[in-house]
Amino acid sequence: MGRVSGKVAFITGAARGQGRSHAVRLAQEGADIIAVDICRQIDTVPYPMATPDDLAETVKQVEALDRRIVAVEADVRDHDALQAAVDRGVAELGRLDIVVANAGIASHGSAEEMSLQTWQDMIDVNLTGVWLTAKVAIPHLKAAGGGSIIITSSAAGLQAYANVSHYVAAKHGVVGLMRTLALELGPHNIRVNSIHPTQVDTPMIMNEPTYRLFMPDAENPTREDFAPVSQAMHALPTPWMDPVDISNAVLFLASDEARYITGVTLPVDAGAVIK
Repeated sequence: MGRVSGKVAFITGAARGQGRSHAVRLAQEGADIIAVDICRQIDTVPYPMATPDDLAETVKQVEALDRRIVAVEADVRDHDALQAAVDRGVAELGRLDIVVANAGIASHGSAEEMSLQTWQDMIDVNLTGVWLTAKVAIPHLKAAGGGSIIITSSAAGLQAYANVSHYVAAKHGVVGLMRTLALELGPHNIRVNSIHPTQVDTPMIMNEPTYRLFMPDAENPTREDFAPVSQAMHALPTPWMDPVDISNAVLFLASDEARYITGVTLPVDAGAVIK
């Protein structure tokens, strides 16, 4: 216990899924949390997104661990809203040590037929939103004397998948951003790394549009139908991961155990990228 005791973590996409799991896991190890989520729908996203009630549940779970949390509804595409959120969090919690740029969306379609808005929303959230998250946080990390930025990429940030060209492009893009930030921020004792999950048991993956992406010929695909298809993508015997499996990697990269690890792409993927 206490691997990030006394530290403050800024987490985007924190209302549910991986983001909530990261907030809870870091809080379990002593961190206070600045939690941000859009908490509303984006029109090109084909599954229900997080709500204010979801963000309130994250607050409840962190506070149950006797940790402090500042939760703000903010869109990672909105620089001023992100700036206000992190500034408020640092004012209330005293510092910033860890950034988890986790917010992301998924949608599907061939590159030829995809709408301009679908492409733009993906790039704006999954790539530009990561840059903006880092941009507003970096001055606070410098003020604290260093820290750790962890960017959520994907197995799709290391290899291609059909019918998600915009997602693959964004997730590859954040790898280039991560490596550049690692070089720029290394002299300030700020480490920057990316994690690359495969399918994770969250609402972003467990929905009918995703099942149809992997099983286009199935009439009414279900979670049970999806399991063997997803399993076939992995070297290890699991169809998907629990959010905490990714959170444990986030915790490691945030902790002093990883104090000399920077510029690394860390797959947490059951062997998906070697299949």
